[in-house]
Amino acid sequence: MSVSVTQGEDASRIRTPPLVQIWALARNFALNLYRDNGFQNMAQAQRRAGFSLNTLKNLFRMK
Repeated sequence: MSVSVTQGEDASRIRTPPLVQIWALARNFALNLYRDNGFQNMAQAQRRAGFSLNTLKNLFRMK
């Protein structure tokens, strides 16, 4: 499995624990939501999630 930098991890200025671990957990959670919703391309999934609140609601299965 290849690792990509679609969420700007390399540009992150967060360096102090436990924030580093919390942000890593949040990023992994987002990637798992994308995969669970059938996305193969994480960059495309992230762009679509940023388009509208309705897309985010669907990812989180909210009404």
